[in-house]
Amino acid sequence: MSFDAKPIIEQISRVVLGKEDQVRLALTCLFAGGHLLIEDRPGIGKTTLAQALAQCLGLRFRRLQFTSDLLPGDILGVSVFEKESNSFVFHPGPIFTQVLLADEINRATPKTQSALLEAMEERQVSSEGTTRTLVPPFFVIATQNPLELAGTFPLPESQLDRFLMRVELGYPDRAAERAILLREGGKDLLARLACAFTAADCLAVMQQVSTVRIASPLVEYIQDLMEFSRTAGHFQVGLSPRAGLQLMAATRAWALLAGRDYAVPEDVQQILLPVVAHRLRSAEDLAEVPRDRLQTLFNEVAVE
Repeated sequence: MSFDAKPIIEQISRVVLGKEDQVRLALTCLFAGGHLLIEDRPGIGKTTLAQALAQCLGLRFRRLQFTSDLLPGDILGVSVFEKESNSFVFHPGPIFTQVLLADEINRATPKTQSALLEAMEERQVSSEGTTRTLVPPFFVIATQNPLELAGTFPLPESQLDRFLMRVELGYPDRAAERAILLREGGKDLLARLACAFTAADCLAVMQQVSTVRIASPLVEYIQDLMEFSRTAGHFQVGLSPRAGLQLMAATRAWALLAGRDYAVPEDVQQILLPVVAHRLRSAEDLAEVPRDRLQTLFNEVAVE
């Protein structure tokens, strides 16, 4: 395989300290053709991660702050009548980019949240009777703060299912935090990140992902995981076929980032919880299953 992810991970890790696993997951999500949901406290580095990823990959970046008064047109764009041409001219919204940071997405109303659905699934925007294609690659990184519930609108299952992964950054370890405290010119570091990639390079890597081989026994293992989620009685609703397709895509991308053109069971296990945790609810109280409990449950599925 000709793709080496190490330089990109090292570049991003220069500004997002101590989070190499999360950086690798974010790249996996992008190259698998999915979208990323980051749920964590303010000030952890969610915005910095999004900006650093776009900078290192040479992709156009836009940040949109979601609020309760945000309207679908503020995302998609609107047509404005112009006297000079005596006609309506469409003014594209911030969604017409390549990396869109949807900051605090759960502060917007469900109607506004749903404006992202078509773009995330179909890579196109329908507005005022016209469909406009988004320039690939198109990658949404959405953030939400789990602690601030007042004035928020929880993402419905249909919206959550559009995100290939959900990750948490967490607090940095002591060494990384010391480096952050002593570091000067953090914003300047972000601007100076090397950009050795282009959008065309990203698309080429995404094409490589689709060629990573998954042997029949590994497909069986993925099916066993999905069947377990549906029949073991631990979850309200099991994983959907779309979740299975995204699990396959993420497995391929993780294997490619590891420098292989074939996937192994360890690839599935590494990305399993980020891909499925936000899609599953406990059969007992409909609450989200803690990740340590979820890991224990899926450990019951044998690897043939």
